[in-house]
Amino acid sequence: MIQEMESEYDSLIEKIETLRAEMVELIKIKHITDPEVIAASQMLDVVLNEYYLIIMKKTAEKRSEL
Repeated sequence: MIQEMESEYDSLIEKIETLRAEMVELIKIKHITDPEVIAASQMLDVVLNEYYLIIMKKTAEKRSEL
C-alpha cells in the first residue's frame, strides 16, 4: 500500500511539473484568459488536488502510527 502511494506520488509530481511547464509556455504565446490557458490551468488543478489528497492520507497514516 505504501509503495503504491509512493509510486502514485512520484507520478503526480511528474504530471504537475509537465502540466505547469506546458501552461507557462501557453501563457507566453496566449493571453491568460484564453480558453486553452484556462483548460491547462484546470487540468493542473485536478492533478494538484490528487496530490493534496495523497499528502493528507500520508499525514493521517503517520498520525495513526503515533
